[in-house]
This record gives sequence, structure tokens and C-alpha cells, in this order.
Amino acid sequence: MLTLENLKEFTNKNQTRLENIIREYIQHLFLSSLYKIKGSEKLLFKGGTALKIIYGSPRFSEDLDFDGQNIYQSKVIDDLFLETISELEKTGIEIGLKEAKKTTGGYLGIINYRLYDISKEMKFEISLRNGGKADYEVTTIVSDYLPLYSIIHSPGKKIVQGKINALLDRGKPRDYYDIYFILRHPEFRRFINKNQLKRIEENLKKTEINFKRELSVLLPVSHQMILKDFEKTLSREIKKYL
Repeated sequence: MLTLENLKEFTNKNQTRLENIIREYIQHLFLSSLYKIKGSEKLLFKGGTALKIIYGSPRFSEDLDFDGQNIYQSKVIDDLFLETISELEKTGIEIGLKEAKKTTGGYLGIINYRLYDISKEMKFEISLRNGGKADYEVTTIVSDYLPLYSIIHSPGKKIVQGKINALLDRGKPRDYYDIYFILRHPEFRRFINKNQLKRIEENLKKTEINFKRELSVLLPVSHQMILKDFEKTLSREIKKYL
């Protein structure tokens, strides 16, 4: 397990809060342990945390999201997550499964953890998709926290479509930032069509979100300048591709 001094060094290096670094460290530990377990290939990592860990988004992410393929019993998920948590406990981290339940079309859970006097919760959500074989990719993760490990995840195109759907459905501040990151990513921007961009722009004009207040805690200090006029900044990016 990394020492508190190690984590504080990463806090300074990444210009962020210790709680963000600890959460990301636990996310890496969780994913590294999960994808060593037989059956974990049925869970395809996705979402904002995938943008951060796999593709280098600067935004620290709070949840773990997966697509579950051909999982017909919730016990399969229970067993995978309980075994993963058991492995993390061996490192000395206090961690447990606070809640886990089936939802309409998926599965939702909450993990609570405590490390170096920081206690937090982390949500995980699984969208279940049965029938047929899903496309997936395998990526080797390089990080400051752990030796190399591999993740099985949804393809970039599907991750992008998931973020677009999330923005149009709920429009949280983090969704708008993730679209900004996607538009500036040379591989990802081609996965957004003009009609989707027009709908995003319309939603942006209507929103009353205080982006600086909502996102500054999740971005390194060096990336917070764009939050001053984030609506205008994002609008300019959108207009480039309309």
C-alpha cells in the first residue's frame, strides 16, 4: 500500500486535493484486482472514470461504471465485487460494500472506504445488456499508483455515446466537461454527429449551472482557468464542428 507521503506527493504533482488522489488510488486498486478474477471479462469498464484512467482526461471522477454482458444472475456481480473488495482489504485499506441492489436494466452499489483518516463512498453502476457478443478492448494501464495492469473496457465510440446520452438525459456539470474533453480529443470528436452537437448546444444555453463551483474540486489547478467562462469555451468548441 502506498504511504501517506506518497499520496501527498501525487497531490502536489496533480495540483489537487488528497481526497481525489486517495479515491483514484482506490479506483486503480479496485480495477487491477477485479480484472484478475475469472468472469470479470463480462464487465466492460466505461464512463467518466474510464476517460480519466484510460484516455487521460484531467477530471477526477467519482464513480465506477460498467456494461455487464450476458450476466443473468446478480450473484455473479456480488461475487466479483466481494472478491475484489476482499483483495483490497488485504492491502490494509478499510473497505466494504455498503449497498448493492438490482435496478431497472442494471445493478447499483455503494462502496465505502477509509484510508489515512479520509472516509468516503464510491458508487458503482452496471448496465446489463444480454444477448449477442459485445465489442470490447483491452488496455494496459500505466499509472503512478500501481505496476502495469490490464482493463477490459467498452470501445471508445461506445464510451463517447454513453457520455452524450448522459448529458442529454441528466446534464450534470461533469457531463459537460467530459464533452469538452471529447471534442478536444483527436480520436473521439469524430464520434459525435452534428445533430447531437446542436442538442448539446441548446441544453448548454438553457443551463444555470455554476461550472466553476461544481467542477473546480475535480480539476487540477492548472485546468481551472477554463471554468471562468466555461459556457463560452464549450460553445466555441461545439461551433468548430457544426
